[in-house]
Amino acid sequence: MDQSAAIWLVLLAAAVAANAPYFSQRILLVGPRRRPKPVAWRLLELVLLALLTLGLGFMLEARLGQRQPQGWEFYAVSICLFITLGFPGFVWCYLRRHRND
Repeated sequence: MDQSAAIWLVLLAAAVAANAPYFSQRILLVGPRRRPKPVAWRLLELVLLALLTLGLGFMLEARLGQRQPQGWEFYAVSICLFITLGFPGFVWCYLRRHRND
């Protein structure tokens, strides 16, 4: 896998992972179904999926070559990007009018 494909893979995984808590009513995406799912569970899932996505990026970077040390700026930008990628799921879950409510 080349560097460009690895970047696109991480971005695609981040977009899917950032929206997954909003489209699923299951606890931690595989547990029992809760309707409505509390916001605290969604935030916990968002944090866990962000860490998994970050781990995927670190793994791919290590496979392509030497991992570079990162400062706090990298992590701040990564979290902001992850939250921004989750905006469509947030709109779908909280701002859209549901017909059956």
